[in-house]
This record gives sequence, structure tokens and C-alpha cells, in this order.
Amino acid sequence: MIFWKKALMALSLLLLMISVTGMADKPAAASDTPITMKLDGMLLTSEVAPYIKSNTTLVPLRVISDGIGASVQWNGTEKKVTISQSGTTIVLTLGSRTAIVGGSTATLDVALQSVSGRTMVPLRFVSEELGLNVNWNQTTRVITLTSPGWTSGSSNSSGSSGTSDELAASNSLRGAWIASVSNLDWPSSASRGNESKQKQEFTAQLDKLQAEGINAVFVQVRPSADALYPSSLVPWSQVLTGTPGKDPGYDPLAFMIEEAHKRGMEFHAWFNPFRVTTSGTDTSKLAAASVAREHPAWIVKESGKLFLNPGIPDARQHIIDVIMEVVNNYDIDGVHLDDYFYPSDETTSNPFDDSAAFKAYNTGGFKTKADWRRSNINTFVHDLGSAVHSAKPQLAFGISPSGIWRNQSTDPTGSATSGRSAYDTEYADARTWILGRYIDYIAPQVYWSFDTAAAPYDKVVSWWANEVNGTGVNLYIGMAPYKISSPEKGWQSAQELIDQLKYNEQFSQIQGSIFYRSSSLLASPLGLTDLLKAYYGVN
Repeated sequence: MIFWKKALMALSLLLLMISVTGMADKPAAASDTPITMKLDGMLLTSEVAPYIKSNTTLVPLRVISDGIGASVQWNGTEKKVTISQSGTTIVLTLGSRTAIVGGSTATLDVALQSVSGRTMVPLRFVSEELGLNVNWNQTTRVITLTSPGWTSGSSNSSGSSGTSDELAASNSLRGAWIASVSNLDWPSSASRGNESKQKQEFTAQLDKLQAEGINAVFVQVRPSADALYPSSLVPWSQVLTGTPGKDPGYDPLAFMIEEAHKRGMEFHAWFNPFRVTTSGTDTSKLAAASVAREHPAWIVKESGKLFLNPGIPDARQHIIDVIMEVVNNYDIDGVHLDDYFYPSDETTSNPFDDSAAFKAYNTGGFKTKADWRRSNINTFVHDLGSAVHSAKPQLAFGISPSGIWRNQSTDPTGSATSGRSAYDTEYADARTWILGRYIDYIAPQVYWSFDTAAAPYDKVVSWWANEVNGTGVNLYIGMAPYKISSPEKGWQSAQELIDQLKYNEQFSQIQGSIFYRSSSLLASPLGLTDLLKAYYGVN
């Protein structure tokens, strides 16, 4: 389970914060012998070395939020971070050795620091203030961390004390999709061409999301075969300036990653793989560096839009190269794809015309175009996953497909639903990705209420939980705050979303949720913000 692995690795960093002079009668001698770390009896390893200064270990702020589940809020204007958990509030200021704990002043051995864009906190101080028990054995070089009330016979393997509800709220991934296409969430249309306004809008959005309990953002960095970062392969996105291919004068992706990490939030780069335009087929209106102009043979027109053809191997590799440019050059926490593979609105009168590619590239000898298309997507997902994991094994690679894999009426192993099937319309075979371990997590878009007759929330979620069971693939549920207050059945109260979160708690396979989308969360439809804060235990 990827998120739990990351949480445990983060907690292992927490152990290393402890100043050696405070754990032993004399300072520890320098040694090449690695430190062994245990958390509530569980052996831990760390993939990230701590930053040590003056015998004090500092770790990224995210360790506090993801590792021990504390609420973390970053004030970029005042350069302050507020850490809260179980009634304890700690305020730290960048560059200052003075902390405020519960209204009282305390002196730090080492100040809050910024290293490579990461806000680094003195972990010993924070962990002790939050009530963690620590023991250092100088002879064996073992650090043992125990939660209050934990004993060697405890069955709580999570490494934390508290009820299951508290654990679900504090230790799960709580993500928000930030859509850039059509300037939906960020940047706003009003901020086009205005670097200062775009930065202000993004940091304000992060602060508000974090205040609602969100600890990860999935930002759309490739909305339509373009980029929100300087690329040698694709042009700048028009959402930044209003003009395709125009340089905004700064690197938005680098800025966003830095701001997310300052606040202890994960940053996942969200790519729309095959879409070239959301409307229109006139390539003269696209940037000169657009793939549609440089490689017109790779393009298919359908429903008045342009798409890259998944059946052409070079087109698939181009997309992988684009994504790997980000993987190799940026400190992202994950690679995320949405559900845009083959367009789902294809009809006999409005076909996705890939017949020539089917004839030219059907090396597998598939008898039907449908099977060939699924093979194309499976190959793409497999090859992309291999590239990501080869370059940076620690990155999480996942996909958010439509919520219904297949219906039982078509496939007895499908869900008890009667909606659009991703397998049959988008040729997205999530089962193959899961069983083949092509991905680290799956985040199906379960955008229905409990009362939706065609796809009841509980039936869809339980199907996915069973699908990933025992595979090692994480399950995050894509949820729909955007539907709250809509006329659709079941969405007349914001409590619907909270009830769905509570329903998820019964499945150990579910390691978190991702909400579509940021603007919908921040709009707080029917009082959603207060309900989410209460559920997540945010002050």
C-alpha cells in the first residue's frame, strides 16, 4: 500500500530528529554503522536522509503531516507554520529559534529552515511536544519510538494510537484535483499573463485546501498536449497567457511544487495523455510546436476535437517522453493520469477513425479493433509505469479511470451497475493494470450517490475494494463534491459526501480519497467545509 509505505518511511525520518546528546549520556561518536529504527515494534527504513545541523535532525514538513497525521498550515506571507494535533498547537517561523507552544514561548536548538525548496522542521522538538516517546540505545544504535499507551503486545500495526476513525482521518491520502484546462481551478482566466496574480491565487488555494484537511494536490500540468512548465517537447499552455506557446515568464510547475512542499503537501503531476484540443480542429490556431502540427499523421479528429492516436507506437512513446521530462527534472511526488484514453462518445456516425493504424500496427493479430485498442492502452500504461519506476522508484504512479470497469450484464465479474463501461468505451482495462502491477494505485471516479440506481456508491466502491484486494495496488476513491446541491438524486445534502467517507472506512484496501475538484471543495456547497473539517479533525 503505497501511501502507508510513504507514511511509515516518513515516520522513520521522525525518529532521526532526536538529538543524540539528548538521548544518551554522551554525544554519539561518528559511525558508519547505520541506525536501526523501530516504530511501535515495527522495523522501519528510510529512503530520504535527514538534514542534520548542530546535532539536531530536521526533516521536511510533510513528515509531520503525513507521518504523524498532524494538521499543518503554512503562512507564506509571514513564513510561519502552525502544527496542531490533539489540542497541542505549535507555531514555528522560518529562520527563527523561537517557537510558540500553546501560547507560551520556547527556544529551539535549530531554527526552521528552507532547504532545496523544502521547509525543514526540528523534529525532536515537534515530536516531543506532540507526546511521542523516544528511546536511543547508543550501543546497538537503535532508535525506538512508541506511541502513548503502546505496549509490545499491542495489535495496532499502524504505529499510531487512537480509534479507527481517527486513523482514517489522519493517516489517509486526502487529495484534491486542481484542473487547469479551460482555466477551471487554476490559473483563473483573469490571471492570464499575470505571474504575480497566478502565484497569489495558487498559494491562497493551497492554504484554503489545507485548512479543509487536504494533504495532497493533483495538478493538471498537461491539459491539452501542452505544458505548464518549460518543455523541449511540447508548447506552453494557453491557459497561462491566453496565447498557445507563449512563455509566461516563469516556471509555474517549479513554483507550485515548492509551495506545496513548504506546506507539507504532496504534489502529484496530472497528465491528460491523448487529448490535443478540447474543441476545434484547426491546427493553425495551435502553437507551432504543437504535436498536431509537427506530427499530423498521429492525429485523429473526432467530435470536433483532436486526439493523439493511441494505436501508433511513436505517438505513445512521445507522451511517455513528455511525462518523463517532468519525472526527471522536477521533485514531484507522483505521476497521475486521468480517464482520457480513447474518446467515450464515439458512435457509428461519429467514429474515431483509426482503421489505417489498426491495419498497420496490429502486430498482435487481434481480430477486433476493440481488443487491439485495449492492448494499445495496456502497452502504454505498462511502458510508462516501467519508465517512471526505473527513473524514480519512490514515485507513485496511478490512474483515475471512470468508475465502472464493466457491468455485470456484460461480464459476470463486473459490478452490479448499468452505466458506461470504461473497458468497452474508453478501452481502459483497469483490471489488467492492477493484476500486472503496472500502477501503484487506482483512483476510480465514483461520482454517484448511494441512491443512484444505475451505479450505487456502495456497490461500486465495494467492487473496487475487492478488485485490488491482495494485489498490493492502493485504492483511492475519486469523489464528487461538485455534485453537492445538484438536482441529481442523493446530492441535496453535503452529508452525502461525509457518509461516503465513513463508508470507505470499513475497507482496509482504501487508503484515501481524491476530490473533484478544488473549486468545488472551496465553494463549500451546503456547508461542506465545516463537515470536512470535523471529519478530518482539522481545527
